[in-house]
This record gives sequence, structure tokens and C-alpha cells, in this order.
Amino acid sequence: MESTHELVLDDAQDAPTIGETPALRLFGLLELIAAKDAFVSLPGLVEETGLPKPTLHRMLQQLEGADLLVRQSDGRHYGTGARLRRLAENLLLNATQHGARHAVLRSLVGEIGESCNVTALSGNEVVYLDRVETPEPLRFYLHAGSRVPVHCSASGKMILSQMRPVQRRKLLGAVPLERHTPHTLTDLDRLEDELARVARDGYAVDAEEFLPGLVCVAVLVPTESGRSNLCVAAQAPAVRLSADHAVDVLPALRRAADAIARIEAEGSADRA
Repeated sequence: MESTHELVLDDAQDAPTIGETPALRLFGLLELIAAKDAFVSLPGLVEETGLPKPTLHRMLQQLEGADLLVRQSDGRHYGTGARLRRLAENLLLNATQHGARHAVLRSLVGEIGESCNVTALSGNEVVYLDRVETPEPLRFYLHAGSRVPVHCSASGKMILSQMRPVQRRKLLGAVPLERHTPHTLTDLDRLEDELARVARDGYAVDAEEFLPGLVCVAVLVPTESGRSNLCVAAQAPAVRLSADHAVDVLPALRRAADAIARIEAEGSADRA
């Protein structure tokens, strides 16, 4: 029976591991090979990983067949293939795009003094793609990857406002809308009225609808098509930013949204 244990390399603190599932074992082997500055051989990989020779031989054949690895002219050594290098290049391009977007958020936080996010709709939730926290001691700590309900978040209402009513009903009408605070809109008709205002005014406010004491304001990142799944949002304790004064941060939010739109457009052009 083939060994499925996990081995950690000894020569680096954060070294790759050979995982227990077939997919993770292949990925771990790619990580190991990509981390080296020299070609690798089957005997060397057997010695380094402790995996059986037949197992590693089959894994190398699979990766070579997928153009993730390429066998050298001597037939014994392997290096990274064109497909893997393209993946690395795309990751670098996207990291550059992410870094530029993050810089816009940092500048926005510096200007308005409150925590800011870039968000997108995922299913029936809004996910934080990026976030920069305010230096203020009183703040609501959320992190990139956090998810919030679509019906009671400023970004969610902003994205919902672009949909046709029948699309919104399909997304929101399957189960009752959850009440998170006394201010949460849980009636679909009342929410429709709110979304009509959002579409008219071009911004959305979460007036303590998701968390007590938290106010959020969001605008869309503009696109050429007119439909967008990206928002820029600012969050603050209600004692510093009331719902009535949310409009005060709109000019800065819209400048940031325009800057991120340019970054997204340039990233799309680079990938074309």
C-alpha cells in the first residue's frame, strides 16, 4: 500500500508539504520543485519526500503530461513547464493589481480616517476582497475574506440595486430575511423601496442594519458595461459617522472607486 503520510522539508521554515489527497500531493510536489533553483530527479525526490518511487514516477508523469513540468534532454531531470510559469506570471500580475488596489484603500483611509473595503457579491453574501483598518482605537474589526448578508449591508444593497426586481426576488425570496438588528429591513417590499432610492442616488447606507453601532456607506466601482460587482465602502462607529452624514465621505469614495476602476481596466487589458 502506498504511503500517504505528510512530510515537511527540513531546509525551510515554511517549506511545502506533500499532502494526503491526490490533488494536494501533486500540488505539494509542484511547490517543492518550484522552490528549487536546480532541476530535480526522481531519485532525489524519493530521498527528499520519502514517498515510494512508483508513486513519484506516476506523479511526475501526470505533471509532465499537463505541461506543468518538462523533462530535460538527459531524460532524468525535471524542471517547471510553460503552463506553470504562465500561472506564476498571472499570479504576479494579479498581485500587482491587488497591491495597487490596496494602495488606493490606504489612501482613502488616510483621507477620511475610517476603515474601508473593496467588496463583491458572492452568492447571497458580500465578501470583503480587501480591507484597510482605521488607526482609530474605536473600530469594528473585520478582515479580508469576511462575509456579510447582502440585504443589510451597504455594498449588498448597492449591487442589488442594479438587478431587475425578479432577479432580486429570486435571490432574496427563498427564505425569510434574517433580522440582525432592530434596523434590519426584512420586508421585501420595504427593501425594494430602499433599493429604488439607492439606484436613484448612486450610493447605499447601512444604518446599523447589520451590527449595532456600525454605519457603512458604499458606491459602485464603475465599469464600461454599466453593471458592476465591485464596491468601495467605508465603515465607522455611528458616534463618528451618522447615517445622516454618510454623504460627507461620498466624494472621497467616488474618487477611490474611479481609481480602482482604472486599475481593473488596466488589469483586463494586460490579460487580453
